[in-house]
Amino acid sequence: MNAISFPPPNHEKDLIAGLAKGLSLIEAFDDEHARLTSSEAARRVGISPAAARRCLLTLCQGGYARTDGKRFWLDHGVLRLAYAYSTSTRLPRLLQPTLDALSERTRESASVVVLHGMEAMVAARSTARKSLTVGLGVGSRLPLHCSATGRVLLSSKSGADFESLFNAMPLCRLTPHTLTDPVRLRKLLVSCADNGYALSNEEIEVGVRSIAVPLYNFGGSVVGALSLSSRADRMTASEMIEQLLPAMLRSQNWVRSRLS
Repeated sequence: MNAISFPPPNHEKDLIAGLAKGLSLIEAFDDEHARLTSSEAARRVGISPAAARRCLLTLCQGGYARTDGKRFWLDHGVLRLAYAYSTSTRLPRLLQPTLDALSERTRESASVVVLHGMEAMVAARSTARKSLTVGLGVGSRLPLHCSATGRVLLSSKSGADFESLFNAMPLCRLTPHTLTDPVRLRKLLVSCADNGYALSNEEIEVGVRSIAVPLYNFGGSVVGALSLSSRADRMTASEMIEQLLPAMLRSQNWVRSRLS
């Protein structure tokens, strides 16, 4: 049975504010904010401490968080959310075996990344080597302007969609190699679209290079990006294009033939 698609709500009365606050609080935790008081969590998401405390206690009761009475932290129940996504969304479910095979064959880390708002987000991941220090996992966020996958996803947009994303995204400098000049970046994105792949050469982390290609559905729409990442001392950018790109393009064609 086909899923029914509902239009986005037009009125605030259609929204559940408490649910939105609870989901925002889950996203407030990260590696630098693993344990938060209700006041700290409230500041991170922009709600009152009282509302944050009620939401956090509700999350605790549902098994999504824990508390010692003062601080809160996420519990294993949050994994149910990631599991629900990975098993119910076709793209990561379809690509995981391909990612595993590609990572094993190339001995490099492979990812499927999708566009979510102003960020590229990892939807599936496979790592044959443990040499990379970039701590990516499902749900990790990558900047559009300097990640290979972000550039692929951004360059797939055109017209007003492209301009809206390009003009709104922050051009943060993460390493001395990060390209932040908007004029040069525009030219690079045109090249990405023309060449059918993108590179990130030590722009997110010094010592790490990535290459990415777009993933298409059968209708020719870009639905995500496939990337391989390697230590810079293992492969030059030219070697990545020569040695890794052909296998990635085969995976790209395989996905296109199976994704409606």
